[in-house]
Amino acid sequence: QVQLVESGGGLVQAGGSLRLACAASGGTFSSYGMGWFRQDPGKEREFVATISRNGGRTDYADSVKGRFTISRTNAQNTVYLQMNSLKPEDTAVYYCAADSALRSWPPSTYAYWGQGTQVTVSS
Repeated sequence: QVQLVESGGGLVQAGGSLRLACAASGGTFSSYGMGWFRQDPGKEREFVATISRNGGRTDYADSVKGRFTISRTNAQNTVYLQMNSLKPEDTAVYYCAADSALRSWPPSTYAYWGQGTQVTVSS
């Protein structure tokens, strides 16, 4: 059992930056690949970024490549999402998730989810 708590969301102007954090507890953080997802009302939840257990591999949705960076610090049980050059279409609730699959890469089974943090980008 893993508990995930996101933080760092807020209201920013287009072109601005924001850093999200996801703190994990109740499990062995280094055993889980981690991912970020987002969902706006009326839309399907979409993949944003993922990072392997040791941080050695990352992947991003095409819509955020070159703008967002995912990272993790296993000693602090935290995964981050640095978001730069934000656009109004980035507005959504952002969720972090932990992958419970035995395979280390790529993540495929996101069994644990946080409550989400709201990101709003104004034009």
